[in-house]
Amino acid sequence: SSDPVLCSRYVQTYKYLVERDAGAPVMPNVFSGFHGVAGLARGAVVAARVLTGQMNPAEGVGLANTSLAFFGGRLYALGESDLPYTVRVDPATGEVTTHGRCDFGGRLFMGMTAHPKKDPVTGEVFAFRYGPVPPFVTYFRFDPAGNKGPDVPIFSVRQPSFLHDFAVTERYAIFPEIQIVMQPMGMVTGGAPVGSDAGKVPRLGVLPKYATDETEMRWFEVPGFNIMHSLNAWEEADGEELVLVAPNVLSLEHALERMELVHSCVEKVRINLRTGAVSRTPLSAENLDFGVIHPGYLGRRNRYGYLGIGDPMPKISGVAKLDLDRAGTGDCTVARRDFGPGCFAGEPFFVPDDVEGDGNEDDGYLVCYVHNERTGENQFVVMDARSPQLDIVAEVQLPARVPYGFHGMFVTQAELQAQQQ
Repeated sequence: SSDPVLCSRYVQTYKYLVERDAGAPVMPNVFSGFHGVAGLARGAVVAARVLTGQMNPAEGVGLANTSLAFFGGRLYALGESDLPYTVRVDPATGEVTTHGRCDFGGRLFMGMTAHPKKDPVTGEVFAFRYGPVPPFVTYFRFDPAGNKGPDVPIFSVRQPSFLHDFAVTERYAIFPEIQIVMQPMGMVTGGAPVGSDAGKVPRLGVLPKYATDETEMRWFEVPGFNIMHSLNAWEEADGEELVLVAPNVLSLEHALERMELVHSCVEKVRINLRTGAVSRTPLSAENLDFGVIHPGYLGRRNRYGYLGIGDPMPKISGVAKLDLDRAGTGDCTVARRDFGPGCFAGEPFFVPDDVEGDGNEDDGYLVCYVHNERTGENQFVVMDARSPQLDIVAEVQLPARVPYGFHGMFVTQAELQAQQQ
């Protein structure tokens, strides 16, 4: 992580999110493309481009500017409204090229989540898609070589709901069904195609990770639990209990109209698969989201999480480190870094220190972009993830800013050199 070449690869890879569609407006709020006057205007522009022949929907309708994933030897730019786009970063120059939409040999249809989960042990990738027509959610996975397996339609989701992220453990996939719903008629009548349903009770669906159908799917009601992103999930008590850690959006209506007022409280949720009991424990009262962990612990029990401090979201004024083992003792924040007046960051990412690491989960670095709104300066910042103040150990001045609200990832030099053509 101290290698300047690796730092430059992170910058170049994340920079792709900005350059993917230079003519498109930045949409840091995941709903802003669907909701309100701006959403209608954007829809009208898209329709006009289709009618005038400037855009062919068969060649893609998404911006692929939400997140990135690397698996099967390829780097993908993701946006849930469309198929993944294969991109390539030249290991020598950092030049980014787009190879085009990927349907994995005709096996992937419509779209895919921008938050697939890569198992750090098996190399498999687990994902889903959702939409306004049945089945509203479809689950699938990829083998370590990047070959897509069969679809697993989930018909027990009886209403088209917004499903941005999910979680996996060693044996299960966990799907949140929240109070934000899709309104297909809104797409026809000119209204908002996404809205909230206050009468709906949020649920968590648990499905065996290697299921071939949904017969073993179990749903657990979790009133008031509306999540956009998950931090991690794992199994305890010999697999009898599932633990999910995620920021809970406390004022759902603000997520649709006033994102600057959104407040998310990180919670640890326990599901007892034997008794069906569900319990919840808040980990911090602060407004936290865009969380990351050591990627080697995905789906396994982990201790530390790093989350952006919303001031307001999607502006991140700092990063907080939570000790998940302290759940139930009060605020679990054990370290934090504030970037200073007028300085805001994008999503942090944890990079393990594989060179001098001593086996500790938090031995590594947090990296992110910081923009100074007062001076216009932009930096790529590297922080010591083990230090009490998340000390900044390196800074790289950037010629341009990366807009707030995007997700990113860290790609090693070895991964870039192993990219398939």
